[in-house]
Parts: sequence; structure tokens; C-alpha cells
Amino acid sequence: MTETFDALTRLVGAGDVVVLSGAGLSTESGIPDYRGPSGAARRHTPMTYQAFTRDPVARRRYWARSHLGWRMIARAAPNAGHRAVARLQRAGLLGGIITQNVDGLHTAAGATGVIELHGRLDEVTCLDCGNLTSREELDRRLTEANPGFDAHVAHVNPDGDVDLPDEAVARFRTVDCGICGTGLLKPDVVFFGETVPPARVAQCFAVVERARTVLVLGSSLTVMSGRRFVIRAAKLGIPVAIVNQGPTRGDGHAALTLDAPLGAVLTSLADRVAAGAAAAGVQPAGV
Repeated sequence: MTETFDALTRLVGAGDVVVLSGAGLSTESGIPDYRGPSGAARRHTPMTYQAFTRDPVARRRYWARSHLGWRMIARAAPNAGHRAVARLQRAGLLGGIITQNVDGLHTAAGATGVIELHGRLDEVTCLDCGNLTSREELDRRLTEANPGFDAHVAHVNPDGDVDLPDEAVARFRTVDCGICGTGLLKPDVVFFGETVPPARVAQCFAVVERARTVLVLGSSLTVMSGRRFVIRAAKLGIPVAIVNQGPTRGDGHAALTLDAPLGAVLTSLADRVAAGAAAAGVQPAGV
């Protein structure tokens, strides 16, 4: 592990690193991932775009569960891994941050210019008029429409909802768009079965293609949405480094892999390479 960590510090210390982060980076903030050690996928089927838009019962179930789960997501704070990534950016070593997460914790940790591949859970869009509002506003409206609605929450799922019994879901009332009055509201995130906006994908590819190294943090790379950037980097001869707990579907494209808790590893990485960048006279970001 020591040799692998030393190789990682050399890659990151050279700068122009593009970070690609996944749910595993947020587990230390109390948000489980789908396929890593917390294994939410083993007990939870994520909402699909098709079910959400076509099935009123499925949509009510989603909003009832998400109404409670959102409050837990909103209370989550950046962990040591998020803070380390922000430190690397401030040290001038990153060429970009792409995240598959919808929790906003990179930005909360102080990172800037984050490309949120799958959107943000703290924003809500109307599928009819396109109006974008805050999740806080929707939370207020749903609370008013459902006085006394509460349920025991054992854990929150990666996409921001919780498990609820059918009887709790049955009494929940949804609300429509507050602007056009009739439009379906949806969190401004990319559901399973939905397509990432092409312009956002193109932006990510452009950032990756300018990179000296692509650093994958906490992603199993199971779905093509994130794995395609690793494949592109490998085809272009750009080294890929992966720090994750457990194997990933990108391991075959990686120059190095490190199976370890992200908070501790990234903190040590930032301590070493940020100091090295300062000594080498690398201009900190924002200066």
C-alpha cells in the first residue's frame, strides 16, 4: 500500500488532475452508497424516470419517502474526503471536479466549479414549465400539505429517500408546480433510466481530455454514466488512479488502484502534495 500511495502522490502532485467522485466519497458523511461496504443496492431499488412520470402511485411513494429522507441529506456535512479534495483544488492541483453525487457536499466543503453530472437534490424542477425552485421551498409546501406526517426513519438511501410502510405512503399528499399550477415536480437529478443532458456530458469529456491524470474517488464505476470518462482517458493515454473500497469496473483501465477508506487516504494525500505544491511555487486557485 505504501508504494501505491507514493505513486498516487506523484500523479496528483504533478497537477492537472480531474477528480471523478461517486457515492463512496459521501459514506463518511452518513449517506450510504449503492454498491460499496454500506450496500444500499442490496435492499433498495432506486426510482426510475419512467415509473416516476407514468405512475401516480409510484410518484406519491417517492415524494413521501423523499420528504423525510431529504431532511437527513440536508443535515449531512462534508467529511474529510470532501475537504481534502477542496484543499487539492485550492493548491492549484486540480483541473476539474466531476461528481456523480447529488448531495452538494463538494461545494459545501469549499470546492468551486464542480460539474454535478447527475444534478442536485436541493433543487426541484417542473417537468411542464421548466421552473426551478429550491428544495427548501418544496419542503415547506409538502409540510403544509401533510400536517402531522412523520415516520420512523432507520436510514436514508443514496438518492435521498427512505423506506416507509405502505400505510404511511397512502396518506401522503403531493403538490404540483407553484408557478404553472399543474406541472409535475421532480428533483433536479438524473433518475435511473433518464439521460444526462448532452451538454453536461460534453463538458465532462472536455475536462477529462485536458487532464494529466483522472482520479476516481469512491465510485464502483458500475454504470456507464461515469465509467465512460475513465474509458476515454485510458484511450487517450491519460493515467487513471482509483481510490475506492472494493473493486470497480474501471480497474482494468487504471494505472493504479488503492482499496482504502477515502477520508484518511485523501487527507494524507492532501497533506503531502499540497505542501509539495507550495514548495514548488504552484499558484493556489483563486489567487
